[in-house]
Amino acid sequence: MDVPLWAWGVTAAVVVILLVVDFLGHVRRPHEPTLRESATWSGAYVGVALAFGTLLWFVAGATYGQEFFAGYITEKSLSLDNLFVFVLIMASFKVPRVNQQKVLLFGIIAALILRTLFIFLGAALVTRFSFVFYIFGIFLLWTAYTQAKPKGQEEYHENAAIRLTRKLFPVTPSYVGDKFFHRIDGSLYITPMVIVIAAVGMADLMFAVDSIPAIFGLTDHVFIIVTANAFSLLGLRQLFFLIDGLLEKLIYLSYGLAAILILIGSKLIIHALHTNTLGFINQGNAVTTIPEIPTNISLLIIVGILALTTLASLIGARRAKGKSKT
Repeated sequence: MDVPLWAWGVTAAVVVILLVVDFLGHVRRPHEPTLRESATWSGAYVGVALAFGTLLWFVAGATYGQEFFAGYITEKSLSLDNLFVFVLIMASFKVPRVNQQKVLLFGIIAALILRTLFIFLGAALVTRFSFVFYIFGIFLLWTAYTQAKPKGQEEYHENAAIRLTRKLFPVTPSYVGDKFFHRIDGSLYITPMVIVIAAVGMADLMFAVDSIPAIFGLTDHVFIIVTANAFSLLGLRQLFFLIDGLLEKLIYLSYGLAAILILIGSKLIIHALHTNTLGFINQGNAVTTIPEIPTNISLLIIVGILALTTLASLIGARRAKGKSKT
C-alpha cells in the first residue's frame, strides 16, 4: 500500500484535533468523569476507529481493512494490561481523582510520540533484516508465557529515570491543583503531576515493547501500524474510568492475552521461515511447508479469544463472589 504524504498529514491532523478536543472539552476543567461521560466518549473513539477502518477497507481494499482491524483490536486488548499498571501508578502517587484525566491524557500523548518513533525503527529493522521476525516471534512467545504465569500481588516501583528526575529537579511536597510548575520563595519547582505523567508515559512505552512486535505479526504496513496504535491509545483515558471497577472481574484476561500473543508469535515465526535467509536454517532457503495464517482468520481468532475470555472471566468472578459470601 502506497500512502501519499497528504494522507499522512490528514490522519495526523485528525489525531491532533481529537487530542485538542479531549483537552479543551474534558481535561482542562479538573473533574471526576461520570460513568455515562466515560462510556459516551469511549464509544465515540471506538466509532472513529471503526469509521477509519471502514474507509481504509473501501479505499485500499479488504486485506488492508482486515489488517487494521486485527491490529486495532490486538492493541486495544493489550492496552488493558496498561490500565492495570495505570491503576497502580495512580494509587502509588496518590493522584487526586479529579487530576487523573490530565495525567492520563499527557501520558498518552508522550506514549504516542515515542511509539511512533519505535514503529519506524522497527519497520527499518524488519525491512533490512528479515531475521528480526524470528526475534519478535520468540519474544512474543516468551511474553505469552510470562502473561500466563500466576502473578502475586503487584506493586508499582519507580524506575531509574523517575528517580533521576526527582534528583535533578526540585519537586513540591504535594500537588498544587493540576499545575505542572509552581514557585516557592521565588524558586521554580515541578509538581508531582510531572513525575506521574512521566511514569505513565514510560509504563506505556514498556508495554509497547510487547505490542509493537505483536502488530508487526499482523501487518508490515507502517501506516496501518501507526494508525492502529494511535486509535487504540486515543480512547485509553476514557476506558480507564469506564472499566476501572471492572478490571478485577477480568480474572482470566492474562490467559486470553497469552493466547493472542502465542497466535501472533507463531505467525511471526512462520513468516520468518517463509522469508528465511539464515544459513543454519534449511541452508539459508525459505521454508514454505507450513502455511501462513491469513489475516481474516487471525482477526476471527483474536475476536473469539477476547469474547471467550471476557465471558469466562465474568462467570468465574460471579462464582468466586458467590463462594465468598457462603
